[in-house]
Amino acid sequence: MEGQCCNRDKLQTGGPVTHSVFCKTVDKSQNPHILAEDKITRRGSVRVRKLAMASSSAAATFSGIHSFGGIPRETPKLSDKRTVMAVVAQKKAKKSRKIILKEDVPDLGNKGQLLDVKPGYFRNYLHPMGKAQMVTTLLLKEMRMEEERIEAEKKGVKEEAQQLALMFQTFGVFKVKRKGGKGKQIFGTVTPQDLVDIIKAQLQRDVDKRIVFLPEIRETGEYIAELKLHPEVTAQVKLYVYAN
Repeated sequence: MEGQCCNRDKLQTGGPVTHSVFCKTVDKSQNPHILAEDKITRRGSVRVRKLAMASSSAAATFSGIHSFGGIPRETPKLSDKRTVMAVVAQKKAKKSRKIILKEDVPDLGNKGQLLDVKPGYFRNYLHPMGKAQMVTTLLLKEMRMEEERIEAEKKGVKEEAQQLALMFQTFGVFKVKRKGGKGKQIFGTVTPQDLVDIIKAQLQRDVDKRIVFLPEIRETGEYIAELKLHPEVTAQVKLYVYAN
């Protein structure tokens, strides 16, 4: 009891801790066993404090995550997305070549068709065989101009056909004379070439007999003939067949 009182007095006054059985003071610095035990105790206390601090930090982090419903993620910027898309598009472009076929190629396409093919296929087969060529800016411009020229030409042909059809329809009736038989019967018939000759004689217009369509004509009377002047323009002309 007396030893304990002595130690309690030392702790209260801030003096060195001593071990005493009969109130005999023993300095711990002079006892290696006691010094080692104190070091182990202090290390244990430091570890406990570190673990407590780590646990507190983890709890705070978990609480923040739980309050936001998950780990916050940074939203990528629009410029970053565009950069990624540009890189992907560039990689795809390197994997293919835009070409135009100069002739029909089985299982690939027809002449004049624009296609995307693998560089090796173009380099090793299509180009050496003269079946295709690379599409360039100049080539695209020339193709566009050619398409516009063809379109204008088609438009001009259609307009000319419309004017010719109007002329045929306003001309009136083309008369065709044939040798007659009994009643209304005629000898022979009226052919497309007969109508072509009449148009040439009366209107000074050349017409291909392959575009002339006539009904079967075996007797005198009025008939309607059709002239297919254009895929979208058909002229109807009137015929009057009479006997001499």
